[in-house]
Amino acid sequence: MDEALLRSLTPSVLTVLVRRGADFAAAEDAVQDALVEAVRVWPADPPRDPKGWLVTVAWRKFLDQTRSDTARRRREDRVEDEPAPGPAPAVDDTLQLYFLCAHPSLTPSSAVALTLRAVGGLTTRQIAQAYLVPEATMAQRISRAKRTVAGVRFDQPGDVATVLRVLYLVFNEGYSGDVDLAAEAIRLTRQLAAAIDHPEVSGLLALMLLHHARRAARTAPDGGLIPLAEQDRGRWDTRLIAEGIGILQAALARDRLGEFQAQAAIAALHADAPTAAETDWVQIVEWYDELARLTDSPVVRLNRAVAVGEADGPRAGLAALAQVDTAVPRHTAVAAYLHERDGDLATAARLYAEAAHKAPNLAERDHLTRQAARLNTHRS
Repeated sequence: MDEALLRSLTPSVLTVLVRRGADFAAAEDAVQDALVEAVRVWPADPPRDPKGWLVTVAWRKFLDQTRSDTARRRREDRVEDEPAPGPAPAVDDTLQLYFLCAHPSLTPSSAVALTLRAVGGLTTRQIAQAYLVPEATMAQRISRAKRTVAGVRFDQPGDVATVLRVLYLVFNEGYSGDVDLAAEAIRLTRQLAAAIDHPEVSGLLALMLLHHARRAARTAPDGGLIPLAEQDRGRWDTRLIAEGIGILQAALARDRLGEFQAQAAIAALHADAPTAAETDWVQIVEWYDELARLTDSPVVRLNRAVAVGEADGPRAGLAALAQVDTAVPRHTAVAAYLHERDGDLATAARLYAEAAHKAPNLAERDHLTRQAARLNTHRS
């Protein structure tokens, strides 16, 4: 059973159902039922046209579900619209589905959460981590979003800003999390940039390319994390860096600064430095100031504290960190790093160990544990 094929076809099948009038929640259930049926049937009898098979089965599942509803008689009229047998058109509907899920009846945060869950394939836990909220809170938010759009026809696409937020979060999870979605997010953002002349679309694409260019150098052969300052810059993809910087420069020239352009400018300064020691931290702090004005994000203020520590010394960084809520993820790890830079190895070792217990994934936990062990060994 080709699970990757099933995953790639799911957005297109879901789009077909909502186009034919299925409300989103019922369409999602029908597609999931069709996928279960495919897992059962395909190993012994693989279809010649997998997408057409899934569309047909999912539509029948949807009809079976709606026949028991109070509006059964009206919905049964849709039987005449059942897809005809034969090959389904090879159209990539994923990006359109992102827009459809960003429905005007939803708040932007609810639309993002629903799309990440239904289309992006992220778990509720992963989405909650991205939003810095408890998993139970995110589960309730997604449930409310599904109830809101139940029975709503998806013929009013959402706005670009919401779709960009979804793509950004999908890329971040694919770049640093359990599911590899980074390349898919880049592919969809390229499609969006080709279709829409918007500086923030360009800014997001540049940001993705600049981060993705460093991916090969981020992990050791054993899977351990390699901090930016220790990465082998010869392994960075110079082609992606050049493309990302070119796209960013064109976007910045339009003088319509947004948060993704500001983030991409920071990434470009890192990518442009021949060595870690030559990084222009003063200019990076200035870009973080711009970003903080645009977003007022606690994560931005946390990252700014690191940059201040590099530009003006660890004491200045710790002073900036004191203005950030200690509940922000990775706050303890940043504090450990700045205390180590300041020469307080005992405090740094303790904070690294504490941060390891809070780490969101195994790779980060192992890295922080090794940092604590290194300092403890150095002190003994």
